[in-house]
Order: sequence, then structure tokens, then C-alpha cells
Amino acid sequence: MKIAIGADHGGYRLKDELVAFIQSLGHELVDVGCDCSQSVDYPDYAVPVAELVASGKAERGILICGTGIGMSIAANKVKGIRCALVHDLFSAKATREHNDTNVLAMGERVIGPGVAQEIVRIWLETPFSGEERHVGRVSKVKQIEEQN
Repeated sequence: MKIAIGADHGGYRLKDELVAFIQSLGHELVDVGCDCSQSVDYPDYAVPVAELVASGKAERGILICGTGIGMSIAANKVKGIRCALVHDLFSAKATREHNDTNVLAMGERVIGPGVAQEIVRIWLETPFSGEERHVGRVSKVKQIEEQN
């Protein structure tokens, strides 16, 4: 699977740790940055990742900032993106099974690398359930997006 990944200054260390882990799982990565502790603006990294996913140039996206909040807000402004902020294993699985999320956001200042790796592994390996109730709910979200 092709994964786009990006982080701001608050998440670049965790991003760098996750890059090798994701590649070890056999996935191809597109890293949009950043790679430094100098203050940068999270939308400058969230939007390119989201656009790669929305355009089909990447199948999924992963975003990391200090909390994951700013990244998730920015990514969800891009049409076709269903980004979830996740800091636990149950939510990582549920957001794929129930919401068919295509972008994952996490906070480096909230979780450590071990938990982040497990979240990523679960999120990448869990398919959308395809259950009628979940399909209907995701369809409603898409309809709301089309109306706005």
C-alpha cells in the first residue's frame, strides 16, 4: 500500500521513527516532511498528505503533530478525507471498521513510539467492515460533504 506521511515540528521525531516501521511492514511511503524542530505550520503538511490521498496518489495518509488535533482538523477540510485522531488501539481498529478512515492523525506529545507503531499497524491492517449500517453512515457523511 502507498502511504503519504507528514508532520510538523511537534511530530517530526515520531514520524521519522514510524517511517522505518511502516516500510518494514512492506508499504511504500511518500514523506512530505517536515524534518526539523523549527516551528512550521501544520496545514502546510496536513493538506499535501490529504490531497495525495484524495487524488488517489496514495491509498492512506498518516499525520503527526504535537497533539494530532491541528492535523486532523486541517486534513478533514480536504474533500474526500475522513481523518481520525487516534491515541489508543481500540479506536485505531474501530475507525477503520466503522468509519472507513483514510487518514490517521496522532500526537507525538500524547503517545510514545511503541503505542504509535501498534496503532499504525492495526489501522493499516484493519479493513472497512462493509456492514450495511456503517456503509450507510459513511454515505451520509459523503452526502454532507457534497452539499457544502
